[in-house]
Amino acid sequence: MEGTACAYGAATISNAIATGKGAAFGISLKTTATVRLNRTGIISGMIQGFPGEDTRLIELCAEKVLDRFGLSLGAQIETVSGIPIASGLKSSSTAANAVVLAAYAAAGKARKGLRLTDKQLLDIAVDAALEAKVTVTGAYDDAAASFYGGYVVTDNDKRKIIKKGPMDKRLKVVLYVPKERAYTAKVDVDRLKLVSGPALLAWKEASCGDRYTALTANGLIYSAALGCDTRIPLAALEAGAVAAGISGKGPAVAALTKDDPGKIISAWKKFPGRIIRADINNNKAIILE
Repeated sequence: MEGTACAYGAATISNAIATGKGAAFGISLKTTATVRLNRTGIISGMIQGFPGEDTRLIELCAEKVLDRFGLSLGAQIETVSGIPIASGLKSSSTAANAVVLAAYAAAGKARKGLRLTDKQLLDIAVDAALEAKVTVTGAYDDAAASFYGGYVVTDNDKRKIIKKGPMDKRLKVVLYVPKERAYTAKVDVDRLKLVSGPALLAWKEASCGDRYTALTANGLIYSAALGCDTRIPLAALEAGAVAAGISGKGPAVAALTKDDPGKIISAWKKFPGRIIRADINNNKAIILE
């Protein structure tokens, strides 16, 4: 019994760590997960290409789905991803969504008739992320943007989507990813709460529909609190980006442009790091088989 699923990554519009309220949008980078059930009772995970990374999150995702189906089975989990790990591009939320859907597909073959709603599946992924301690707020905004695609504005504390819809497909996404990683569990939450007032203003801009202003303002606010280099998003804005800012807790920076993304890429070449081109994603996470 096997299931395979795919979920897409996301980038931040408004970070929820300081306020409990967030916003994010889907990008075309993706994670594919395969879950194979067995009779061993042991659940084990592997992240292809990253043998040293903690697999607790993906194992919890499969375990929680099997528990929901009342199945005392083991599982082998494998994820393959094009999303940089611990960079603020929602690699954890995306992996959780992909594994939950893959485990759901596999479990459905073992026990037919039980169906879970999108909300229930998303809640399982968020519950696993909180238990694995890869998130501070549950990252409901990130998980929802990855699961549904498009943009979402959320109240993470209430696990409520305030607003969602498609992003402009004409937009191009350019990502700057430094070599260093930043794990959410190590973030100084108390320090970030010092900027909760300005961060809430950025979220309100997003909830009112001005997602570009919100993204840029949020990025500058959190960059200051986290000590990140503001020259990088400012260079993107100078090169014609309609919005640019740190994604999540960073260190990656996301820029949106309606023009030639080559201008932003050229502007960022003076900074050490990797530059990735991506597209907007408005599609839901899906079960592949």
